[in-house]
Amino acid sequence: MSQKLVERLQQEFSGEIRTVSNPKGDETVVVDREKLVDVLTHLRDSEGCEQLSDVVGVDYPDRDERFEVNYLLRSWKNNHRLIVKVNAAEDEPVPTATGVYRSADWHEREVYDLLGVPFADHPDLRRILCHHEFEGHALRKDYPIEQGQECSRPEHLFNDQDITAAARRATTLVTDLDGALDEVHPSDLLTVNLGPSHPAMHGALRAEVLLDGETILEARTEIGYIHRCFEKESEDHTWAQVMPYTDRLNYCSAMLNNSIYASAVEKLIGVEATPRAQAIRVIVSELSRIIDHLVCICANLVDIGALTNYWYLYNVRESIYEQLEKLCGSRLTTNYARIGGMSHDLYEGFDLEVLAKLDQLDEGISDVMKLVARNGIFLDRTVDVGVISQADALSFGYTGPCLRATGLAYDLRKTNPYWGYENYDFAIPTGTNGDTHDRIMVRMAEMVQSRSIIIQALENLPDGPLNVDDHSVVMPPKEKVYGSIEGVMNQFKLVYEGICVPAGEAYGFGEGANGELGFFCVSDGTGNPYRLKVRPPCFPIFSSYAFLAEGGMIPDAIATLGSLNIIAGELDR
Repeated sequence: MSQKLVERLQQEFSGEIRTVSNPKGDETVVVDREKLVDVLTHLRDSEGCEQLSDVVGVDYPDRDERFEVNYLLRSWKNNHRLIVKVNAAEDEPVPTATGVYRSADWHEREVYDLLGVPFADHPDLRRILCHHEFEGHALRKDYPIEQGQECSRPEHLFNDQDITAAARRATTLVTDLDGALDEVHPSDLLTVNLGPSHPAMHGALRAEVLLDGETILEARTEIGYIHRCFEKESEDHTWAQVMPYTDRLNYCSAMLNNSIYASAVEKLIGVEATPRAQAIRVIVSELSRIIDHLVCICANLVDIGALTNYWYLYNVRESIYEQLEKLCGSRLTTNYARIGGMSHDLYEGFDLEVLAKLDQLDEGISDVMKLVARNGIFLDRTVDVGVISQADALSFGYTGPCLRATGLAYDLRKTNPYWGYENYDFAIPTGTNGDTHDRIMVRMAEMVQSRSIIIQALENLPDGPLNVDDHSVVMPPKEKVYGSIEGVMNQFKLVYEGICVPAGEAYGFGEGANGELGFFCVSDGTGNPYRLKVRPPCFPIFSSYAFLAEGGMIPDAIATLGSLNIIAGELDR
């Protein structure tokens, strides 16, 4: 379907599409910068590409046009994807796509921050991952990886002019409602920081809000600057050495990160995990989805005062963690998957222990639903709170439970199945209103579906090898290392040089706990990634937080944030 889309695009923009390629199944077109906005607008309005899921910058310092900027588009309605590329010389501006997709705002800021690519007419082009005092651009190839920089003072997100303009808008609003002028003075507004040093704001998140009483007139957000530059570190390590870094993305569901990253690199190499490895990835990923949803729901319910439910669900989560720790030897950061398979097989009795944990989960969900499903306080705190429409959610780049809460039954495990998900029988829970209540209830229902998937996978677990039989990708067994020169050399090269991934690029993705987790992989044929861009589902979702909070009250903002499930490690990387 994407191929036909490209053909139509070539007809519409005859002579203005530079090149067309299909690396590893990813339909890609290169367009002139001047035509970028026209092409994106056409794709959105005429081809159903309603979402910009990411913007990826790549630095090629030896090229005349040093920077490559990739716009990753997705059509949920037509189930196709397209990458639109533009090239730019240093300091040469790229037209902003913020007028086409809301998600372009933060995505383009990230490219500007880390690579220094300017975006013409961007409404708020400033740093977003690195702090405001940072000098240089961390992901340029000539930026030293050892060079850290400290921030000496906080950044004020509102200045006096912003506050005056907000007061003027508030006056206009009051006039429209009451029919009489009721002027709001800037001195009437109170500037308050929500977070970062507050448990209700979850991690290092910060929102600066302008209050009229307890009503939030305007809000601006900051993601906390815990940025450790996962992507820069990846360029300094082998493809296999990146695996432990993926644990520290969404650390609430580390095995999901592991497995999706492994699949992304396998796509670029051109190998497919064995049936047994795929089934095990399904099992541990669905267990990870459950514990991720449990911590989200538990924290969200505590935020609105429902503590009893926390113990009903959190005890189940701890029980599953015991199982995962027994499997891989680690509790939170698991490092369990491998490129080409898994680090080791399931232990004897794993299936019976998992089934017992799933029975506990079933009881916990039942107990909590009895407490909250018809609870007046819970419904008052969540229904019609933090509402987002389906169209706005798509424009902001929502995926996962937060998107499904708006009524769109889209799940990558169904629409773009991988690891044999097409062979499992499960439903896609959806909401109707896109509010805090729906986001909680969608996650509750998804845990039930994950339970069903795990049971099916355990009942039909394939026999056979765990890892691919390719010792340029997977470590050879020890008997070969100790008994043959070939085995010694294979292990030596994999340890010291890494997997020599063929030169090229590919975008691998899967259904993470919070939505689409993707890895845009670029290889120059060596053992280290040339560029590894993470597409974290939390990043575009948190970009909408100010939009959701404005017009509500502070308690509503807290309830809304918990339902979005923003994980700092995934957000800030």
